[in-house]
Parts: sequence; C-alpha cells; structure tokens
Amino acid sequence: MIKAGVLTISDKGFRGQREDTSGHLVAEILTEAGYMVENQGIAPDDHEKIAECLRDWVDRDGLRLIVTTGGTGVSPTDVTPEAMAKVIKYQIPGMAEAMRAASLKRTPHAMLSRAMVGVRGSSLIINVPGSPDGASENLAVILPALNHALEKIAGDPRDCYQE
Repeated sequence: MIKAGVLTISDKGFRGQREDTSGHLVAEILTEAGYMVENQGIAPDDHEKIAECLRDWVDRDGLRLIVTTGGTGVSPTDVTPEAMAKVIKYQIPGMAEAMRAASLKRTPHAMLSRAMVGVRGSSLIINVPGSPDGASENLAVILPALNHALEKIAGDPRDCYQE
C-alpha cells in the first residue's frame, strides 16, 4: 500500500475556527482508492510552516503521496503554491491543467486556481482547492493516472504504452 498524507491549509482551521471538511473528505477518497492515509494535519497559511510539513512528511515519514487542500487561489493569504515550489524538484503541469479544465466546466472561478502538482524525491505532492466539492472534483480527474505516476516517479522502467 502506498503511504499518503493530507494537509489542509487554513488559518481558520488551524485556529479551530472552522471544521476541516475538505481534509477529511480527501482522506476518505484516498482511502477508498486504496491508499493508506498515515498523516493528516492542518497548517496555517504560512510559507515556512507548509514547506516544513511537506519536507517532513516526505523526507522523515516516507509518504509517497501528499494532497494539500486549500490556499491555491489568488487571495493574499493563498501561499500554498509558493510553499510547494520551495520543496519540489519539478512540476507535473498536465495534472494541474487537467484539474483546472474539469473545474472550469462547473465554474469560471477555476481559472483563478494556482494549484500545482510536483515531485520531491519519489513522492508526489498535489494541491487541490479548499472546498470539499472542488477537492473531490479535482481528485476524481487525476485518480486514474495516480498509480502510474507514482510508479514512474519511483523509477519503474516499463514502457508507458497502454492499450
């Protein structure tokens, strides 16, 4: 089983002023898809705290998949993409583009998303929106490619061709 983590990015959630519905939903979706959610937490909208958690979960805890929820918009406090850029080696833009394209069918606000998908070591880190609907919608789009992506990131030498 692939070890996963879910990190909610929310000042209000971190202070206990808002229930973390999106993080719990993301954890349920990952569990139903066969991933073992070992870590789940809430971080404030702070570059360093987010980056530190992502580094720790990959480097210390060995999580292969991390999904963050929240902090991907254009508000001044939305800093998840900047924090993520500090810890990843490279991006996988096609996955983020696919998530935005699917969300754009529902709302024009999807074009404001700055969500990223990136790789640190042999781990995949995915940003999804903070709303439960947006988070589940985005995950649904990329779940069919997730295992293959994780295999390739880990060094699987097999060809990518699929009938």
